[in-house]
Amino acid sequence: MAEEFNTEGMLDVYLYENEQLLEKLQETVLEQKDAECFDQDSINEIFRTMHTIKGSSGIMMFDNITAITHKLEDVFYYLRESHPEHVPHLKLVEHVLEVADFITEEMDKIRSGNTADGDPESIIKELDKFLDMIKNGAKEEGVELPPENVYEQPKQLYIAPVATDTSHFYKVYITFSPNTEMANIHAYKVVYAMKEIAEDLLYSPEDIISDEGSADVIMKEGFRILLQAQCTEEEIRNIIGIGYDIKQVDVYECKAEEFLQGFDFGGNVPQIDLGTDETVIEAGAEPESEQKEAEKPQMAPGDFVIKSKEPGKPKQLAKDKKNDKAAFISVNVSKMDQLMDLIGELVISESVVLQNPDLKVPGLNLANFNKAAAQLSTISTDLQNVIMSMRMVPLTTLFQKMNRIVFDVSRKLGKDIEFEMIGEHTEVDKNVIENISDPLMHLVRNAVDHGIETNEERAKSGKSGKGKITLSARTEAGKVWISVADNGKGLDREKILAKARSQGLLEEGKPDSAYTDKEVYQFITLPRFSTKEQVTEYSGRGVGMDVVVQNIQAIGGTLEIESTPGFGSTMSLKIPLTLAIIDGIVMKTGDSYFVVETGIIKSFVNVREEMMIHEPNGDEYIMIRGECYPVLRLGEWYGLSGYQRLVNEGMMLIFEVDGKTICLFVDKLIGKQEIVVKPIPSYIKKVKGLSGCTQLGDGSIALILDPVGLIE
Repeated sequence: MAEEFNTEGMLDVYLYENEQLLEKLQETVLEQKDAECFDQDSINEIFRTMHTIKGSSGIMMFDNITAITHKLEDVFYYLRESHPEHVPHLKLVEHVLEVADFITEEMDKIRSGNTADGDPESIIKELDKFLDMIKNGAKEEGVELPPENVYEQPKQLYIAPVATDTSHFYKVYITFSPNTEMANIHAYKVVYAMKEIAEDLLYSPEDIISDEGSADVIMKEGFRILLQAQCTEEEIRNIIGIGYDIKQVDVYECKAEEFLQGFDFGGNVPQIDLGTDETVIEAGAEPESEQKEAEKPQMAPGDFVIKSKEPGKPKQLAKDKKNDKAAFISVNVSKMDQLMDLIGELVISESVVLQNPDLKVPGLNLANFNKAAAQLSTISTDLQNVIMSMRMVPLTTLFQKMNRIVFDVSRKLGKDIEFEMIGEHTEVDKNVIENISDPLMHLVRNAVDHGIETNEERAKSGKSGKGKITLSARTEAGKVWISVADNGKGLDREKILAKARSQGLLEEGKPDSAYTDKEVYQFITLPRFSTKEQVTEYSGRGVGMDVVVQNIQAIGGTLEIESTPGFGSTMSLKIPLTLAIIDGIVMKTGDSYFVVETGIIKSFVNVREEMMIHEPNGDEYIMIRGECYPVLRLGEWYGLSGYQRLVNEGMMLIFEVDGKTICLFVDKLIGKQEIVVKPIPSYIKKVKGLSGCTQLGDGSIALILDPVGLIE
């Protein structure tokens, strides 16, 4: 079958849909990992998820995924039908997550163009043992077991009719959501799922695999199925299910004679006059007579002819009233990135137009131009806001991955740990999520391994209850704060200082008391620094925290560490909401232009020479409102020529990063501007204090300053 049609488009749909199903599956399982057992809704949901993945994998001929999903489906089929007691819940959770991991790994292989060749036999054997164990327990209690959940590979889609006295005949009408792509493939999945109960099965349109045009027919007219089976309407609905692709399922039981008529349900096709009152349509009756309606053959929804109505006020069909929900469509990420790049180029082009030197000719009347320019700026800003909102995605999926890490690591280390998520619906740019995934994973694993004590240690220290890790997120002034907090033993200041001293990191002659807690805690972010005496699978090698800092700083973020000995630690990431377009202050020093993000600037100050303090070693400080701040001359920092040396002729910018304040001296300010962040060559990245570049309206290049690099 797979050789008869092109599966390239199907493969994209298969990967996307199953990825969504697996994310939802993991979320459901982790939400109930601490419960005594899965509730009935969760059992049904996991069963349906496995059934759906099994069906689509069978279509795509990924036999190993089909086999392992069918086996887990067996387990939840038994749980659903028998409701056994004394099921080892945590063991079941581990089995489900193990299957999800296997499927995810195979899908990653498929996505990268490799063969899905993983061997599921060991996992299937473990599932068999688990199923036998709970079944044997039920037998000992005298519980009658349900029939086996038999899976047979179909040789053909059409099943020869074998009607019996218990056979039922149904007309099924399926309406797909307006945004559904490749509706013919979704229809095929329904047919594939129903073959397990079908005695006779017909569907229209027929050629849903090789004829891509059938998708348009299905979206326009719906998908019709004639089914002969020994089952109830409810069982049919459960098999088909209603999700983001299927909007509505209508099932009508009919007589054998009507079934044999096929899809030609007779010549008396009901008509709906668009001039008819909506309430009459909703009632399913013609206004002339209710008795005539009873005489009509039973029809599937949508089998009617719409007559043209007389000119006048348009009517809305009652069935269309419910279609006011927001429609969603899947878009390739690369297209989103391309659109974002084009928006950036538009912003640059707008600056080029509005700052064109030709506009500075004396005597020009620019009133109309300025009005048009203002409208263009408004549209450009709105366009930026829309595309930025399209790129914003919630942190839910990322937080659920951290939930999984806590579960896995705590089980292996034998620690009882509770995981709490706060603000998981906070939205950030998708590129930011990609950049913080690994750093966040390191912080969470460190909290489990380093932070939370063993159960015995917590008992000795008088701590009651489980260890707890809280992952929280909040937004503030264009930044997002993501914190990993634990109620463990906290950081040991003396132990960190001792390790720093042994590695020669402390200044000679500087007493330990002169170091603040914040300065001491920053030592753990240095390469090859670890206070763990034994190397484990998760920590002790002195790598991890330095990678966290490097990755966070690469996207303009910072890491803050707070700890209270005996009560726990909090690691906080402060990162930008987006990496594409920022508001910045353009400044000039010498012949070079620079940009600083507006969010970190506290104030602009005109200074006088008498406010400056000059140290013998060349360091400079300035007194502002009774506070003394270090001064960094940008021209000297980068060795520029022609920069302003008199402080009263330049401008001082005061900004604060990571709790440190510094005054940056520049020649002059150009103004505020929306900045499109562009990458710079790798060899330029080696220059300290630079994080990117941008193009200004006059075509010149401005370097974007990295405040963290300037302060350190």
